[in-house]
Amino acid sequence: MQNWKVIVSYDGTDYSGWQVQPGRATIQGELQAALGRVTGESPLPQGSGRTDAGVHALGQVASFGLAAPIPADNLRRALNRTLPAAIRVVETMVVPAAFHARHSTVAKTYEYRVFLERRRTGPDEADPSYAVVCPPFLARYVYSYPWPLDFGELERAAASFVGTHDFLSFAATDPDETTRSAADNEEDMTTLGAVRTVYRSWWEQKQTDEGTMLFYRVRGNGFLHHMVRNLVGTMLDVGRGYRRAEEIPGMIAAKARAAAGPTAPPQGLFLHSVEYPE
Repeated sequence: MQNWKVIVSYDGTDYSGWQVQPGRATIQGELQAALGRVTGESPLPQGSGRTDAGVHALGQVASFGLAAPIPADNLRRALNRTLPAAIRVVETMVVPAAFHARHSTVAKTYEYRVFLERRRTGPDEADPSYAVVCPPFLARYVYSYPWPLDFGELERAAASFVGTHDFLSFAATDPDETTRSAADNEEDMTTLGAVRTVYRSWWEQKQTDEGTMLFYRVRGNGFLHHMVRNLVGTMLDVGRGYRRAEEIPGMIAAKARAAAGPTAPPQGLFLHSVEYPE
C-alpha cells in the first residue's frame, strides 16, 4: 500500500463544497470517482479541510492509499483525463505512511478577491459608458463590490487580526458547523474552543485591464467555519466607513457573532496553499 499526496486546484462554483454529500456533486466525490475509474480502487481522499459550496482552491491537498503501484506522473495525467475540467490535479507524490492531508497540516493560507465596481473619474464620469463593472468572466471568482473603500483602513483592520485570539465572533453561527471546522483541524472544541493563531493578515491592491482588484490573504494555523469570509465582511465594513479598525479588538473580545460584520459571499474565497513540516 502506497500513501499518496495530491495537490488539487478547482473551481468550486458548481459544487456543493469539498465533502461527499448524497445526491450532490462535490470535489471529494469527483476525485474518489476518478480514482476508481483510473485504478479500480476507490479510496476516499482526505482533504486538508472542507471548502464550502462555491469556494475555490489553488492548492488543496488530499491524501489516500492505493494498493497498486503507479508512476506519479502517470497517475496525475490519468486523473486529469477523467476529472471534470473544473478540477485539476496539479501534483502527485508518494509520501510516508504517517502523512495525512488534514492531521499533518501546520498552516494554511486563504485568499479573498474583491473587484471594485465604480465610475471612472473625469469629465465624463456621469456617462454610463464610463462605469467600471465586473466582467462576466471574473464574476465567478470575485466579490464584485460597488462601494468606495479606504485601502488604508483595510490594511489597519487586517493587522488587528494577527496573533492568537479567540475568533468565536468570526465563526459560523451554527455551533455544529463551528465544531465541524475544528474537527477539520484535528482540534477539540472542548479544550481549544475558537482560539486560532493568525501569523499574517494583509491586503494588496492591483490595477488590471479590467479594473481595480483587491486581494486579502491570511495565513494561520487553522480557521473556523466561515471565519475568513467573516473577517473579510467585517473589514469591508471598516473600509466603507461603517465601522472603525479600532473596534476590532472589542469585536474579538465579545465572542459573539453579532459583534462582527457580515459574511462575505463564497465566490471570492480561495484556499491558496497548505503547509506541512519539512
